[in-house]
Amino acid sequence: MDKSTQFLPNLCTGPSLLRLVAIVVMLSLVLALNDDGGLQNLNWMDVALSSLLVLWVALASAACICRLRPWLSTIPLWGAVAFSYGLILLMTLTFALLGQWFYLGYWWTDTPLDWYSLAADVFVAAIFAGIGLQYFYLQQQLGRRERAELEARIQALQSRIRPHFLFNSMNSIASLIAIDAARAERMVEDLSALFRASLSEAALVPVEQELALGRRYLDMEAARLGDKLQVNWQVEALPEGATMPSLMLQPLLENAIYHGIGSRKGGGLLEIAVRTANNRLTIEVRNPLGEGAHKPGNGLALNNIRARLDAHFGRKAECVAAPEQDHFIVRISYPLGEDN
Repeated sequence: MDKSTQFLPNLCTGPSLLRLVAIVVMLSLVLALNDDGGLQNLNWMDVALSSLLVLWVALASAACICRLRPWLSTIPLWGAVAFSYGLILLMTLTFALLGQWFYLGYWWTDTPLDWYSLAADVFVAAIFAGIGLQYFYLQQQLGRRERAELEARIQALQSRIRPHFLFNSMNSIASLIAIDAARAERMVEDLSALFRASLSEAALVPVEQELALGRRYLDMEAARLGDKLQVNWQVEALPEGATMPSLMLQPLLENAIYHGIGSRKGGGLLEIAVRTANNRLTIEVRNPLGEGAHKPGNGLALNNIRARLDAHFGRKAECVAAPEQDHFIVRISYPLGEDN
């Protein structure tokens, strides 16, 4: 199915139909005001009749487009536009004829049809249908451009995280080769898995997959740091299908070690908590504050993560990082099942 041809809104939903009815009523009122020369000369019967005609045309066209939406999405864009345009004009002519036959009584008298009125109705419908379809087309093009820009932005942010991560990982392996070759080999396997994840084009991945990658990264760091690194995972049962931005957890773990535990003589405990509540996923990373001079780079990783969360979830996502007593805490929260 080619989604590029789905330029029309989904008219099968209640909110879309309500908006359509509101637009139709306002359009009928504007046309009636223009014909009658102002509000003081407004004939409410004419308003009701014109509203009824336009409403029937709009609802009948919407029903047909709704039923044919799967088929319209398989044909070229110009074909979908031409079909929708012709359908609206056909519905206008049909209901205008029915209005003359039944309301004006042409079907039981010898009075000829008012072809001028029919032509005027179709002409007005042609103008407004053209304007409406052009509006929907421009909206579709704008949406496609925004999605393309969003994907490019996410890929750029991910590419800024990967070099720092790979550089530190290679240093970890190099420091272990001379000490324990077998463990270094396992670290290479872990790095391969992490590298495959970093090359993945998926913007969102299952939370379980991201947690598994985080554990592999911590295994690599544990081989380098030894007893200095202690880890405590607290992961609640996750809902099925829960996702998160790819490679978002690993930079947080890297920062916790590089700026906190790794700079302490005695190391420390790294705590990772993952929980859900009110259809939101919360990830909290807690580490002891580092000793000595402050190392640059922590803000860059956090800014990248905030930008990626904003790209996926907008203002519904939160990323808070702050010291608390002798610890540094990063807390991420975002709604499940939602993505921009």
